[in-house]
Amino acid sequence: MVAVFAAVGSTIPLFNIYRAEDGFTNSGISLTVVAYSAATLSSLLVLGRLSNHVGRRPTAIASLGLLVLGCLLLLDVHDIGILIAGRLLMGLGAGLASSSLTAYIVDAAPARPTWLASVASSQTVMLGLAVGAIGSGALVQFGPWPRDLVYLVVVGLLLLSAALVAISSETVTPVPGGWQALRPDVRVPVRVRQLLPVAAAVLLGTWATGAFYQAFVPALVQDQLHTSSSFVLGLVFATYMGASALGAPLGGRFSPAVAQRIGMIAFLTGWIGIVTAIASGTLPLFIAATLVAGAAQGIAISAATRGLLLGSSLADRAPIFAVVYLLSYSGATFPSLISGQLSHTFSLPQIAAGYGVLALITTLVTAIAARNPTTDMPRPGRLGT
Repeated sequence: MVAVFAAVGSTIPLFNIYRAEDGFTNSGISLTVVAYSAATLSSLLVLGRLSNHVGRRPTAIASLGLLVLGCLLLLDVHDIGILIAGRLLMGLGAGLASSSLTAYIVDAAPARPTWLASVASSQTVMLGLAVGAIGSGALVQFGPWPRDLVYLVVVGLLLLSAALVAISSETVTPVPGGWQALRPDVRVPVRVRQLLPVAAAVLLGTWATGAFYQAFVPALVQDQLHTSSSFVLGLVFATYMGASALGAPLGGRFSPAVAQRIGMIAFLTGWIGIVTAIASGTLPLFIAATLVAGAAQGIAISAATRGLLLGSSLADRAPIFAVVYLLSYSGATFPSLISGQLSHTFSLPQIAAGYGVLALITTLVTAIAARNPTTDMPRPGRLGT
């Protein structure tokens, strides 16, 4: 999972190079984020239950293979269409990994501590994005072949990961019905339904912010915070994502409802600092506020995931994670699509303020409506088709 999302994060420090050398616009960069998220959504809808039928290992290896193809395509980016196509392949691979590899992690996790499975499954995404961004920033800034080396390194990590998965133990027994599983059909246990509105608010607010950091922070760092360093850009993005992985275990000390409230209130505090830093052009404040928002989202996301997983059976896990990431990437896709169009009219600080308002709304929903999961035995239910 870390390798998958390191591949996804590796592209971000290169966005300013593509803007400067190839004439890509903020709107075009935002469109690549939309393409990635839309491909991930499609993969989740169609392939979210596939690992229950063909096994965790084959689907995990297929997801890594799609990421390899995406990286190879990005070795020659001089047109926005190539960048979009590469990100589409990455999105397909990330979507397949989001359901199969996360379920694989939970299958293999020990029973104690109880929060370990939810933290490991939800925060490897953030950790991978952080590793990819800061590693890419360092290679772009200080290494040879700034447009290519990072993709070659990531391909090596993905191939190594595929080899390790191939020699690992399978955790599910393949069952017939794989073709039927490709029909979009999102299922969750009945007991989870009452938790979905608040989980959706948490995932919308936090993942929209992650998409904001991908699409607009490269330009903000250069234009508003006055640095063109690819390493600093990677460091800023890694601060947000890496802090999420560090903050996530803190939520395990509280019930899911309390942890979600604490996380989202701290997340809003971070956003207030982010908007203030952009308005004043203060890079240290921006990094500090990014750190707060990142750690806070880790608390909130892992708590929401923990609540949804409580009492889940082996067969429930892949569908639950498909729903989690379906909500997550919806939160990344639609605000990015809207803000990308608005970027033709509004300035980057105004776009950032809009995301701050979204953080306020999702925090209010969480503070008012968060609740703890029940311990009833789960029964299969249908969320929608």
